[in-house]
Amino acid sequence: MRIFATVVFSDLSGSTALYESLGNERASQAVTRLTRWMGDVVVGHGGRVVKELGDGVLSVFTDAHAAVHAAADLQRDHQLTLARWAEPMRMAIRIGVATGEVVELEGDTYGDAVNVASRLCERAGASEIWVTDATAVDAGVVPRVHFRRLGMFDIRGKSESQVVYQADWRDDQPQEALTQHALLPSVLAPLDNVLGTVELAWTDEKRVFNSDEVPVHVGRSPEADCFVHDPRVSRMHARIDWRQGVFTLTDLSSFGSWVRFDGSDAEVRLRRDACILHGSGTISLGIAFGPGAPVLKFHVTGSSMKLS
Repeated sequence: MRIFATVVFSDLSGSTALYESLGNERASQAVTRLTRWMGDVVVGHGGRVVKELGDGVLSVFTDAHAAVHAAADLQRDHQLTLARWAEPMRMAIRIGVATGEVVELEGDTYGDAVNVASRLCERAGASEIWVTDATAVDAGVVPRVHFRRLGMFDIRGKSESQVVYQADWRDDQPQEALTQHALLPSVLAPLDNVLGTVELAWTDEKRVFNSDEVPVHVGRSPEADCFVHDPRVSRMHARIDWRQGVFTLTDLSSFGSWVRFDGSDAEVRLRRDACILHGSGTISLGIAFGPGAPVLKFHVTGSSMKLS
């Protein structure tokens, strides 16, 4: 079954020193207790533990807000516990979070978001939470958490560089920390009560959808809300949603989608993942931009995405 979800990869760092200090049996018991506690925190915030992976936990949330909230509480509570432990026993937690379409099969979870969350967890430092831009947008305002843009990173397995944010959970972080969009010098302030419209144009046909009419499906199926008659386009190629005051485009196809915003030469390539739509631009469906490519134009109004 395919679902849109937020994946959380949490991993213990410093376990090697613990095994050297306590020996295999006692260290293994300590790690097991910690990973089980991590799983309890996940469940307590509405998530599902997919599996325990040695020193880590893979979990899935249907809500990005709950996922980031759980990750922050996990770090915060664990920090209090560390203060009572002897130095050799202090294992920090590092966390990676990614949002996108995943496949759930026989109790396991697969997909690009799983891979990206794992890579972010590997790159994060001790006691840090790294998240994708889609996660930061979907999460909205999380109590006692501030998103700080880290920049563009090459993620193993991804052909394009990805924008990464750190979810600062410590109470001493600057209150003015703001989430910035990946491609523009903008400030994102999600507002649940903002209403917006997205205009989609294919050849000489235009359709306008209000934010309360989503999801909007794009594809070559006559049942799609935005019908694109081209054999290179999947029957249900992409979906547009309204989350936290912004429109998001999720690619559902086998060959991907490419997004280009007006005023920028940069292209965002999507393959079973998502990005924010803002302003105006074009979407190439099934193949990269080029002569004869099936290109859909879009124009967004009323989004909470503001340019400063």
